[in-house]
Amino acid sequence: MVTHTVTNQATPLVGYNVFGADPALVEALNREGAAWATDALERLGALAGGAEAQEWGRAANANPPQLLTHDRYGHRIDEVRFHPAYHALMKVAIGEGLGAVPWGQSTPGAHVARCAKVMVWYQTDGGHICPTSMTYSVVPALRHAPDLFDEWRPGLTSGTYDARFVPADQKSGLTCGMAMTEKQGGSDVRANTTTARQLADDEYLITGHKWFCSAPMSDAFLTLAQTDAGLTCFLLPRWRPDGTRNAIAIQRLKDKLGDRSNASSEMEFDGAWVRRVGDEGRGVSTIIEMVNHTRLDCVLGATSIMRQGTAQAIWHARHRATFGTTLVDHPLMSCVLADLALESEAATTSAMWLAGLFDAAARGDDHARLIARLATPVLKYWICKRAPVHAAEALECFGGNGFVEESPMPRLFRQSPLNGVWEGSGNVICLDVLRSMERSPESTAALLAELRPAAEVSPTLQIALTQLQALLDRPAELQRRARLVVERLALALQASLLIRHAPPEVADAFVESRLGTEGGRAFGTLAPAADCAAIVQRALIHTD
Repeated sequence: MVTHTVTNQATPLVGYNVFGADPALVEALNREGAAWATDALERLGALAGGAEAQEWGRAANANPPQLLTHDRYGHRIDEVRFHPAYHALMKVAIGEGLGAVPWGQSTPGAHVARCAKVMVWYQTDGGHICPTSMTYSVVPALRHAPDLFDEWRPGLTSGTYDARFVPADQKSGLTCGMAMTEKQGGSDVRANTTTARQLADDEYLITGHKWFCSAPMSDAFLTLAQTDAGLTCFLLPRWRPDGTRNAIAIQRLKDKLGDRSNASSEMEFDGAWVRRVGDEGRGVSTIIEMVNHTRLDCVLGATSIMRQGTAQAIWHARHRATFGTTLVDHPLMSCVLADLALESEAATTSAMWLAGLFDAAARGDDHARLIARLATPVLKYWICKRAPVHAAEALECFGGNGFVEESPMPRLFRQSPLNGVWEGSGNVICLDVLRSMERSPESTAALLAELRPAAEVSPTLQIALTQLQALLDRPAELQRRARLVVERLALALQASLLIRHAPPEVADAFVESRLGTEGGRAFGTLAPAADCAAIVQRALIHTD
C-alpha cells in the first residue's frame, strides 16, 4: 500500500567496526602500551558491530536464564539454563581474553588490551560481562592462598569457555563468581551472619544465606563467613572433592531492571564445603583487590554504555531528516550530540588511563598502585553516575523511535544504572574515597600531582584545583560534602587527561562546559565557541 511506504527511517547501526569507529579508544590503546593488540581488537570490533553478535545480545536479553531447582524425579540439581545466544557471547568473551587470561601473561599492556576488549564487546550485551569480570577479579584475591592460586589459576586463565556443569578438574576452562552481601547488611559486609566451622587446616563448612550471588552457574565463588576470629574469605566450589555436588541451594533468580541476560541469585549454604583464602578475620582486606578490579570493570561497563549511546544517536541523526535537513546538521541537535560525545570521550580516556595504572601495578609499579588506589573509586563514582543521564539523552535523540523495544535504546537505558549499584553505590564509593585520602595521604598527593601539568596550560583547570583544595582543607565538612569532592576531583582528572591527549576542540569544550562558566546542567548547552561539527565527526568514524 502506498500509505505504508517507509521513508526517512535510519537503518540499524550494524556492519561497522566498534573499535575502529572509536578514535578515542584506538588512541588510548596505543598510548597505554597495548598497540600490539590492535589486530585482535579490529577483529573483535568487526564481530561486535556485526548483525550476528548484535542479535546474540538481543536474544540473550529477550530469553533470560531459567533456574531448575529439581529434576523430574525430585532430586535437587540447582542449575541455571541459558539461551544459546548467551553461550555464544560467553564463548567469544572468554576466548578473546575478557576473563582472567591477562593473569597468565607477562606481556606489558595485557590488562590494558583486556580492558579495551571489554569496552568493545560490552556493546553487544552487558549482562554476560559479569561472569567474565568476576573471573578476572578473583585471581588477585586468590594469591592470599598460594595453594589455591596454583590449583585454580590454570583453569581460570585458560581462555576456554566450558559451560558444562561438572567438577572443575574435568573442565577445560573455569569461571568464578562471588557471594558477599546478605539481606541484613548489603554493603556492610561486617554485619554478615553466615558462619564457618573449621574441619582441618584451610577446610571449613559454612552455613548461611546470601542475598546477591553474581553468576551462580560459576565453578566456584568467593564468599564471606564469620569465624571465631571474625569475617573471613573463602573459596566455595560447586563440587566437593569427592565429586558430589556441594551443599548450595539456589533459592531464586533476581528479576532485575536490566542485565537480564545474566543470572543473579539468592543462595543458601547448609554445611557447604569451602577453603579459606587469607587469614581468619581478614576477610575484607583479602577481597579488597577483587573489589578494586571489579570497580575497574564497572568503569569500563558504564563507559561502554555511553559510547554505544553516542554512536547510536549520531548514526540516527545522520540518517534522519527533519525540516529540510538531516538531524545532525541542525545546530541544536549537533550541540546535543557533541556534548554526548564529550562525555563519552572523557570516560573512555580516563577508563583506559586507569587500565594503564592497573597494568603497571600488576607488573609491580608501586607509584601506579598508589594513584589507582584513589583514582579507581573516584572514576567509578562519577562515570557510573553519568551513564544513566547520558543514556536518557541519547534515547531522546531518537524521539519516539527510541522508546520502543525494537530500538536498542531501552535495553541500553535499563542497563545504565547497573554499574552504579554494583560493588558499592554512590555513597559507599564516596566514603571509600575519603577513607583512602585519610589512610593514604600520599595517594592524594600523587593523584593531584598528575593534574598539575595540565593546569599550567589551563587557567580554568587551575581555578578548579584551587576550589577543590579549599574543599579538602575543611575536614569537618568532608563527609557531608563527599559527593561534591569526588565529583570535582573526577572532573578535574578527566579535564587534565583530555588537555594532554585529546584534540583541542574536544579538550577546550569539555573544560569550559564542565569546569568553567560556559555550559548548563543539561546536555546540549555548550558555548558557541565549541566546534560541535568537528566533535561529532570525530566521535563516529563509519563508512555508509
